[in-house]
Parts: sequence; structure tokens; C-alpha cells
Amino acid sequence: MQLGLIGLGKMGGNMARRLRREGDIDVIAYDRDADAVAALADEGVRGASSLEELVAGLDAPRYVWVMVPAGAPTTDTVNALGELLSEGDVIIDGGNSRWTDDEIRKQSLTAKGIGYMDVGTSGGVWGLQNGYCMMVGGEDADVAGLTPVLNALAPVVTDPEDKEKIGEYGWEHVGPTGSGHFVKMVHNGIEYGLMQAYAEGYALLAANNPDLDLERVARLWQQGSVVRSWLNELMGLAFAAEGSQVEALEPVVNDSGEGRWTIEASIDLGIPTPVMTLALQERFVSRGNADHTNRMLSALRNQFGGHEAKRKG
Repeated sequence: MQLGLIGLGKMGGNMARRLRREGDIDVIAYDRDADAVAALADEGVRGASSLEELVAGLDAPRYVWVMVPAGAPTTDTVNALGELLSEGDVIIDGGNSRWTDDEIRKQSLTAKGIGYMDVGTSGGVWGLQNGYCMMVGGEDADVAGLTPVLNALAPVVTDPEDKEKIGEYGWEHVGPTGSGHFVKMVHNGIEYGLMQAYAEGYALLAANNPDLDLERVARLWQQGSVVRSWLNELMGLAFAAEGSQVEALEPVVNDSGEGRWTIEASIDLGIPTPVMTLALQERFVSRGNADHTNRMLSALRNQFGGHEAKRKG
């Protein structure tokens, strides 16, 4: 099978590599960075210098996977492909687009006879080695046509019970257009909460005993503990690289947008999500966005109680 792949960043480049290694998929790739394209040539990935060249290099029906940043970059790329592709071709958005954008894109492309799928993709920089967990939204026929690609990208299911429930590979067709990105959005909201809990717990340990080797604790908790997880394993790797106090890092945590969309969806649906909401708010605090608020609190406390306010300098 052939696949056009647009976007060779941290995930896209490794996806191209895995497709060649695990599925022998004929990949033709494009990125605005020509060096990123050239870097994959020795691994059997065909390069394209433009979207036009990528489309021309594929046999019909063409499947083109977009792996660029969410928002305008993805929208512009999908719109451009809509002018280049033909009836029966399919566009796949594997990035972190907002799920409400998917139906808009589908309607526009359907009028031209072009299919559209959304694939929430999890696995990060470890996906090349471990495979990618994929949450797929779209029409049955389009999903069936893309199955060899999804099988190559996904991890092989090893647990017999899981294999009985979801099949041989770690991907799932979760519903119509938009469903893949919605499931991935909630996945990321959960991720925010889990990360916050681990960070708070390890900070408490470090405050109580600065000499405690947190890498060893993380490895210990992987041995049958209720809180063992891949995130905890990665926390141990972080301590190994940065030290238990992680002093070289600035206390600033960004967010990609999916956490915000998760909270907005919880408001729309009336489902309480206090942990995920607070985890997102803590990321705002990490960027100094609470400093003005806290200065006002200090001033107010001084006014009503005469409590001394700590002043600069």
C-alpha cells in the first residue's frame, strides 16, 4: 500500500520510519524543511518537494496523512489537498485538531467526493519503538482502506483478553468523523490530571527528604505498585536525566490546547471534571499568570488585618 505523509516532526518522521519497518508501506513524504525529507531517504521513504509532487507520486485511490500542528497549519494543508486530490481519495488528520473542526472539513471534502478521517494518535517520541495507540473516526469504507497503515503503526496486542476485545492491533474505530479527535482530547485531559498527581507526589517526597533518590522510588513503584504506569516510568527516566530536584529546569509548563477543549466539553455536557480542570489551571500558574492575583491578595491581607506584605527588594 502507498501513503502520502505530510509533516515530519517528532512524531511524523518516526511514523514514516515505522511504516517502512513494520508494514513495508510505500511512503512518499513532504515537509517544508527539505532536510527532514532528505533524512528519511536512506530508510526507503520517497521524498516530495511540494504537495503537488506528493499527490502526483501516489496511485489512486490516494491516502494522504496530515501530521502538522493543529489550527491554521492543518486547515491550510487540508484545504490545499482538497484542491489537488480527486474523487475517491482520502485525507487523514492525525494531529491534535479540535474535534468540532472535523465535521466542517468533512462536509467541504464530501462535496468533492474526497473522504476525510480523523485519527487521534498517542505515543509521542516513543511510538517508533512501541507503536502508536490510534483512535479513529470516519466512514467504514475509508477505515477499511487505511487498515494496513493502521496495523503497521499500532502496537501488536499481546494480552489474550485484550486481543479478544479489540483485535490484533492497538487501534480502534471509535465512531464517525470527529470521534477520533474527541476520544484523543479526553485522553489528553486525563493525561494532564495524572501528570499533575505524579508531580505533586514527588515534590512532597523531595520536600520531606531532599536526599531521597526519586529515580529509585519511581523504579520501586513500577514493581507491582497500584500507581505503576508508563508515566511513572517516564518520571523515573526524567529523574535519571535531571536529578531528583530537577533544578536545571524552569518551572514553566505549557499546554497544547486539548486540555482546554476537554474542560470546555465538560461544561457543555455538564460533566464535572475538577481534577483535569485544576491541572490545567496549575499550568497557567506555572507561567507566572497568578503573580498579579497573588500580589493583590497580599495587599488585601495587609489592608484588613495589618499583616505585613513582603515587598520587592
